[in-house]
Amino acid sequence: MSDPFLLPQEDSAAAAISEIESELALFDDWMERYQYIIEMGRKLPAFPEQWQDSSHRVPGCQSQVWLEAEEREGRLLFAGASDAAIVQGLVALLLRVYSGRSAEEIRQTSPVFLHDMGLVKALSTNRGNGVEAMANAIQKRAAVI
Repeated sequence: MSDPFLLPQEDSAAAAISEIESELALFDDWMERYQYIIEMGRKLPAFPEQWQDSSHRVPGCQSQVWLEAEEREGRLLFAGASDAAIVQGLVALLLRVYSGRSAEEIRQTSPVFLHDMGLVKALSTNRGNGVEAMANAIQKRAAVI
């Protein structure tokens, strides 16, 4: 089985946020941005079926969302999945920012960027709450390291 954990593309969480903002700015409207986010989700590593259970489920999400973390060499790597295409894309977006970072960097990277880029406002209330619940689950995991 291939590694289900997402390895970082950018050198830092801040660089990942900046890159995502630049990529989303290429599109004229939120429908095109949603398509791009869905494509991000399709590129996530496969999430093991045995992790799609209640112990990996993120509470507060309308769709089913699962998250797993593993510490490697002082960095937290995350794997995630959802049963909804747009939410899978939001998982990919969050993992791109947070996976492969130190617990300290994760704790210092507030999920406020989700509001700053207009993402939470552009989503339905339930999806907005869900993406914040995912970000909070990642922050909580980093807090116990």
